[in-house]
Amino acid sequence: MRSMKINQDWDFGLGQMDLGKRLRGIFGDRKVNLPHDYMIESDVYADAPSGLASGYYNAGVAHYAKEIDIPAGWENDQIFLRLDGAMMNATVEVNGSLACLQHYGYAPFETDITHLVYPGQKNRVVITVNPSMQPNSRWFSGAGLFRGIELVHTSKLHVAFGGLSGYTRKIEYKADSTAETAYLQVSAEIKNELAESRLAEVTFALIDDETGETVKTSKALTQVQAMSAGTAYMPLTVDDPKLWDAENPNLYRLQATVKDVGTFKTHMIPDEHPTEDTESVLFGIRTIETDVKHGLRINSKEVKLKGGCLHHDNGPIGTVSVYDAEARKVRKLKEVGFNAIRTTHNPPSSALIEACDRLGMYVFDEAFDAWGMGKQPGDYNQYFATDWKKDMTAFVKRDRCHPCVTIWSTGNEITERGGLNDGYIWATRLAETIRALDPSRPISNGICSFWNGLDDFIMAEQMKKRTESLSGGLQNADIGGKKDLLWEQYTEGFANGLDVVGYNYLEGKYEQDHRIFPERVILGSENYPKEIGMHWPMIEKTPWIIGDFTWTAWDYIGEAGIGKATFYEPGDPNIGNPWGAPSPFPWRTANDADFDVTGQIRPQGVYRRIVWGSRETALFSYDPAVIGKVETLSSWGFPGVWMRWNWAGQEGNPVDLAVFSSAEEVELIVNGVSVGRKKAGEAPVQDMPLTFLFRAEYQPGTVEAVSYTGGKEVSRTALYTTSKPVAIRLTAETEEMKADGETLCYVNAELIDENGNVVPNADRLLKAEVTGAAQLLGFGSGNPITDENYSKGQFTSYQGKALAVLRAGYEAGKAKLTVYAEDLGQAEICLQVK
Repeated sequence: MRSMKINQDWDFGLGQMDLGKRLRGIFGDRKVNLPHDYMIESDVYADAPSGLASGYYNAGVAHYAKEIDIPAGWENDQIFLRLDGAMMNATVEVNGSLACLQHYGYAPFETDITHLVYPGQKNRVVITVNPSMQPNSRWFSGAGLFRGIELVHTSKLHVAFGGLSGYTRKIEYKADSTAETAYLQVSAEIKNELAESRLAEVTFALIDDETGETVKTSKALTQVQAMSAGTAYMPLTVDDPKLWDAENPNLYRLQATVKDVGTFKTHMIPDEHPTEDTESVLFGIRTIETDVKHGLRINSKEVKLKGGCLHHDNGPIGTVSVYDAEARKVRKLKEVGFNAIRTTHNPPSSALIEACDRLGMYVFDEAFDAWGMGKQPGDYNQYFATDWKKDMTAFVKRDRCHPCVTIWSTGNEITERGGLNDGYIWATRLAETIRALDPSRPISNGICSFWNGLDDFIMAEQMKKRTESLSGGLQNADIGGKKDLLWEQYTEGFANGLDVVGYNYLEGKYEQDHRIFPERVILGSENYPKEIGMHWPMIEKTPWIIGDFTWTAWDYIGEAGIGKATFYEPGDPNIGNPWGAPSPFPWRTANDADFDVTGQIRPQGVYRRIVWGSRETALFSYDPAVIGKVETLSSWGFPGVWMRWNWAGQEGNPVDLAVFSSAEEVELIVNGVSVGRKKAGEAPVQDMPLTFLFRAEYQPGTVEAVSYTGGKEVSRTALYTTSKPVAIRLTAETEEMKADGETLCYVNAELIDENGNVVPNADRLLKAEVTGAAQLLGFGSGNPITDENYSKGQFTSYQGKALAVLRAGYEAGKAKLTVYAEDLGQAEICLQVK
């Protein structure tokens, strides 16, 4: 099997392709390179049909076209197009004929175009996507060919799409606990496109991904019927294996070479000119076990999942997914202490899976946000009944060899969780389907309380019970939540077939449900960010709770403003409303994460790092203008603090400061004068453990926080008042780029004063331009409220910072980024593209 990326120079146009233009040879309005997201290129507007769900974006029909060369030497080959995803309702045409229709935008798929192409000639591919029924997801979905395309050609006897499989059955250890022997089970599904049965000799090889050394080979022989498929199976025994886990992500490549050795009638008839086909995939040797006694074990070692939920967009570049974008995200998450991500709520890109393999990150790999009962007008439920098995199979087959994939998830907050629409039957059916494809991993589902999913009569009865005695009304209703056993009663059948039951926002049920279901392994599959300090100590000491996933680890476009902090005047009726204030246009991002959309860490990320063991001291200030008001956090919110000591015009006024520390005591010092000390738990911020709230008088200069345990200093930190900005500083995260059309360089733009300090309170409109061997893929800031366009090279900084994302072209040379502000002049940085 030989594949090549065909991402360069596609014709692109909005709308359905115009027949008149097509007849004149005009197939688009401009050229684009894939992956490409045209939704992120559009302007937001207040009346967008998806509203805050998409961050006020919209998308209609669009088309892509490209002429591809099919060499004459491929005349006897099988030829495919392979896409990692296309958003959405994609029709693929080749030379004017329909090749396939793919509804689910997040699922990988392959289409056989052998019968539609002419080897030795140019062949036209036209792909039309139609995400116009908005909203089609509960978040920013993006639109277009956002994960790229490969052209694949194989022999007539070849490894099927996703057909190479392998897992670790057992590992034996030496006395020093190092691995002695690993026992693997590998297989390859072989397709025979010929009109007679064939004998396939399959050679399996395990290759060290770092050194290229082949560490094990073995052969199997299988017969494959005409125009059918068969599977070759083989155990492999590996001595002194290098094991994969999140701390030591050792990788191999699993390779299968299929040789057509002839046919068999009453005896073997060799082929005079045998063909060969080879396929390989990243692979890791590791075992996964779950039970209530030991929790989750990776390679026989107990592991707690320090998890974060991730939507699939990459901020200023939209849903464009390439390795560099995903690897940057994974690296930053690991720096905070995350060891796991949840791909909420859809199959991720293969680029993200590869980044997690290579860098070491456990993955809760999720299939669907909806089954037969939808949540949005354009939801996948329209196609679930006919497409679920095809899409789930393609997703599982693509990911099952990858060691980072630790838990499969059949879905999230599925409406059928209470049994409606044969929900219990579907839950078991989906789990059984995954288990047949991959018996080596646990299966889960993220199950929430009943804000929907019960029949009308029970729902009305429960709503009445919950609201009659609650002054807060509907927002405080706990339908089947912590206060009764309705949830347990109605979800027990749904949990059948799950190895790990995901609890979304149901931490209060952990101990109760362990008594009811003593063999149930529980995972906090989705939880409020500010509550990690309350729940993590219990999770650490409780084996049958295997981890926690915060909503979310990385900010995303859509569900705009769900993580806001709002300050009300005393007596305002909205005080205490956990759903938060409205998020009108131009709110864009959820504002609920440890990192903003540009990758800048936010206060809650620093807090999480401390909860997970960091001995650092972190210091933040509130805006003095909110003194006297009451802070109300949405359920997904975090205290509205700032990493700054610039409050011009507030001199002499009181200001609140928040300190995060795991120490016994903290002291606050302003300009060398102690404000006082506070003990742990004495004055927490929003009742959060490991936090200290101080009030001081604002004076420009320096404010310090010092942590003490046992009377000895543990750590300290400070905030400084800066002067006005005088320049722009550009810092590239990489020094050079590959001329492959996919390599990215992230360049941080900062507004700095004469001492080189970032000025957080004097933002400017910045203009960015790239010339030479790269293009400006995106330019923006972490501001959650903006109507600016990430793709136009003009954006206002936020807290003194912005981010430019450069994409390498296909030719070597130099690339130059220039960023300009009217009163600060310009800054330049040059990069080499090789």
